[in-house]
Amino acid sequence: MKKIINMETAYGLSEDIVAREIEGELIIVPLTAGSGDTEDDLFTLNETGRAIWDRLDGKKSLKKVVDELNSEYDSPADKIETDVIGIVQELLRRNIVVPSPCV
Repeated sequence: MKKIINMETAYGLSEDIVAREIEGELIIVPLTAGSGDTEDDLFTLNETGRAIWDRLDGKKSLKKVVDELNSEYDSPADKIETDVIGIVQELLRRNIVVPSPCV
């Protein structure tokens, strides 16, 4: 079930994961049972996912993340927003990120 994403909400990393870069690839490992998929407990991100991940600091709203990506990448704004929403939905589903109030 997809969670509703609020663009005014900030998302940060869950305390129940460990993320490490190994040979240029970001590997995310859940620390508690039920945090990941039973079929695939390791999670990796492509270049687009990584650009989004690097901005999920629990302080910036998703709107601010989209604005930053819009200024950095030559891609349509609606495509960037769709990508941000999609990756955040997947990370939420896997309990890799958690919502936090914007400060």
